[in-house]
Amino acid sequence: MFEDSLDDLSPDNEKFEHLGDTVLGLSVTRLMMDMFPGLRVGPSTKIRAMVVGNSTLAEISLKYHLPSRLRLHAAQAITLRASPNIQADVFESFVGGLFLDQGLDAAKKWLDQLFRPYTEAAYRIVRQQHGLPAIPVVPTPRFPHLNERTGLTGSYPNGGRSMNIRDSEVPTAPSGGYLALFNQYLQKGNKQVEWRFSDGRDIEDKEKEGQDSVVVNGKKTTPVWYAKVFVNDEVYGQGKGTTKQAAKNEAAKQGLDRMGIVVV
Repeated sequence: MFEDSLDDLSPDNEKFEHLGDTVLGLSVTRLMMDMFPGLRVGPSTKIRAMVVGNSTLAEISLKYHLPSRLRLHAAQAITLRASPNIQADVFESFVGGLFLDQGLDAAKKWLDQLFRPYTEAAYRIVRQQHGLPAIPVVPTPRFPHLNERTGLTGSYPNGGRSMNIRDSEVPTAPSGGYLALFNQYLQKGNKQVEWRFSDGRDIEDKEKEGQDSVVVNGKKTTPVWYAKVFVNDEVYGQGKGTTKQAAKNEAAKQGLDRMGIVVV
């Protein structure tokens, strides 16, 4: 369906989620510019991906008890409890509703307070990834309240304790490499994945299955495998290696980047 009838609008929160994602991206980007005016676009993109990643948004959503405030069918509630991605969507929907109800200034004021400690922590991590010396950890403030109109006043989530993103909370590639972590996130999101391979003899032939070796001038040489991964029919990454596994691992790393998951 292209468009809902004005007399029968869809009851879901997808529009709020779409709007909230935009407001969140704008607010965090502006916050980074204010906090780190000399930061280049490359590191800034990594920091933002870490700050607004689904794992972070799901954590915040749970700490504000947003999922428990939804009116759901019992089966939907089970799915919500098991899916960090949907929990993150709930937070984005809330941000969209807050923007419509109170405007950008009010939403940004709250988001600035909320995401400043996350942004500081992500900045430290990405800085170290770029080979720069570590900087001291600054104690973070409590989760900020919203005003009474939001219905979220009361005790602070997490018992009023300060919140930190620790380095240990950032995903690290397991022993199986990026591919294993990539598969874990795909399974959590119930996403359809397809791998396509080429042995390098005809890179334009995206459908061709690779061979065990490549023949050049009558001699077998070490093969170079090219892998491309599609998630829900969209290209998420591509890589190459001397084995299929190596090529898939490189493509999986790009896939994690595409999903906004920063791996150290």
